[in-house]
Amino acid sequence: MAPIPVIEIEDCVGCGSCVEICPEGFIFNESIEKAQVINPDGCSAEKIEEAIEICPVHCIHWDE
Repeated sequence: MAPIPVIEIEDCVGCGSCVEICPEGFIFNESIEKAQVINPDGCSAEKIEEAIEICPVHCIHWDE
């Protein structure tokens, strides 16, 4: 099974950087003011890696 991106919701500060990088894979949930993964296959691995690196609180990671 391929790894999928995961956001640790409790750690997310809602900056929206991941959504800007990969709107096909991440959304900003207005009701909880946090980002969420909506389509793990919506972005290339490179875009997800970019989102992981730019996250200011490092709450995005790969899950096996």
